[in-house]
Amino acid sequence: MADLLGRNLLEPGDFSAEELAGLFDLADVIADAPADFDRRAVGKILATLFFEPSTRTRLSFEAAMLRLGGQVIGFSEAGSSSAMKGESIADTVRTVACYSDIIAMRHPKEGSARIGAIHSNVPLINAGDGGHHHPTQTLTDMLTIRRKMGRLDNLTIGLAGDLKFGRTVHSLINAMKIYPNIKFVLMSPEELKVPDFVKYDIQSGNGSTFVETTDMQGAMKELDILYMTRVQRERFFNEEDYIRLKDRYILDNDKMSYAKEDMIVLHPLPRVNEIAVEVDSDPRAVYFEQAKNGMFVRMALILSLLGIE
Repeated sequence: MADLLGRNLLEPGDFSAEELAGLFDLADVIADAPADFDRRAVGKILATLFFEPSTRTRLSFEAAMLRLGGQVIGFSEAGSSSAMKGESIADTVRTVACYSDIIAMRHPKEGSARIGAIHSNVPLINAGDGGHHHPTQTLTDMLTIRRKMGRLDNLTIGLAGDLKFGRTVHSLINAMKIYPNIKFVLMSPEELKVPDFVKYDIQSGNGSTFVETTDMQGAMKELDILYMTRVQRERFFNEEDYIRLKDRYILDNDKMSYAKEDMIVLHPLPRVNEIAVEVDSDPRAVYFEQAKNGMFVRMALILSLLGIE
């Protein structure tokens, strides 16, 4: 993975299909024997700059670095950083890069990761920038798909829920469009349809296509993958609109009965009530396995960007 040494990861398209394959191969090795990697990053420091709340992403990054034998510094909310005093993203990143070897940054504003990367002299990983991209979640999703389905091409992927503000959806589409014969089935209320720039992404892909529908149950039978998302309260300006839309798509055992036996259900988490708890016991529900894969792929990413053999 020498080609990734010193690079930033700001959006999924930053890595080629060959680079992604190498990264996933390494993640597979780590997942199969994590103890073999427990001292690979001794002496290295990861800085986690989280200007927005997070559970899985932040703890997954921290667990990844700690399991590699490295150390972690950082903050978990803007209120505990000098951003509260008016410090710019550029100055925060410049300063923290003096103390660390690699940075993972989450910020509520689109484009913030790119600003940070311009001013960083260590690799910077975008851990989510507003409604724009969430590339390490996408790596997690893709690793899970590859481990469960055995491929990343010739798939029909259903995406349900908040497709307008869902950065995980935008990132997954951006990444998967490079593989042959990917069909996206976009399931959302009219108010939460996928933006036009994301549709353009699909049309510029490697033979990828899409259809839009409001009928989730009717689409289930053709899906290889169902990617559920929550309707995000924090992206709404109007509480009434959130309440009206939040329960529009709920996956339960009845809807699962229409799906293929080998379909898998993914969710970036956290869930609210868009997946009924009864679905958790279905072997096709792999979202908690997906969360664990996130730690393994972040371990592989840290090693690769730092050039650690």
